[in-house]
Amino acid sequence: MSSTTDKLKGLANEAVGNVKQGVGNMTGNDKLKAEGKAQELKGETQKTVGDAKDGAKNLADKITGKH
Repeated sequence: MSSTTDKLKGLANEAVGNVKQGVGNMTGNDKLKAEGKAQELKGETQKTVGDAKDGAKNLADKITGKH
């Protein structure tokens, strides 16, 4: 998966997770709140993976002289 794909999926998971948490809060559904928090954290992790891939690519480009 490309870094951009990781970042986009991460943003989507964060957004859906936040919505689930909001609905869970409004309805008093603790299970939905927990699912939302887990999905939000998954999204944050996906974004971090995308950032790490970008960093590794930039480092490799500097080492090989590609810019």
